[in-house]
Amino acid sequence: MCDICMKSPHDPRCPNATADASYICEFCQEPIADGDVCYELDGNRWHEECFNDNAVDILLERFEARKEIAGGY
Repeated sequence: MCDICMKSPHDPRCPNATADASYICEFCQEPIADGDVCYELDGNRWHEECFNDNAVDILLERFEARKEIAGGY
């Protein structure tokens, strides 16, 4: 998280934000700056925070994972 804008990725108005980006995040559609940690899944890139915040939804949607109650109750 940035000490100035308090966001990850940076707010576009933040002086630490960079225009150098290799990818666009699949979730938030913001640039993923060169040097940032990101995840790749099926050719799409995700900011680390976006991926972590949406991991369960990604698994449910892309891999047909299921959420259920054990024992069928």
